[in-house]
Amino acid sequence: MNISVNWLGTDQHMEATNEEGGSIRMDGTTSIGGLEGGMSPMQLLLAGIGGCSSIDVLSILSKQKQEVEKLDVEVKADKQKVENSFSVFKTIHMHFILEGDLNPKKVERALKLSITKYCSVSKALEKSSEISYDYEIR
Repeated sequence: MNISVNWLGTDQHMEATNEEGGSIRMDGTTSIGGLEGGMSPMQLLLAGIGGCSSIDVLSILSKQKQEVEKLDVEVKADKQKVENSFSVFKTIHMHFILEGDLNPKKVERALKLSITKYCSVSKALEKSSEISYDYEIR
């Protein structure tokens, strides 16, 4: 896996591009000299855990013959400063909102499997963060 990060020539505005040509903009907050022209690297971690878990959940539910019509996830986190130097996420909570003809037990199982076993991002973050989730079926 390779990612290229290129400075866009203004303040802290960057663009990350993967090998397939997909890209995303990053920037710092205005308090540290950024333009807020993209997500911060810490926000990208939260987007990553939400996306990773969503991909897993859709895959698991599909194998269980569950018909998902819509899936959204809201990710909230609390940062904690370490040694006045860098920040880690103390807690990360994901709220999944699903629509479709879904069995709640199968949804719960899919979420648990994703977060505790399959999602590489949650596995990478679990050492420094308490990760929790809940869900609703509409």
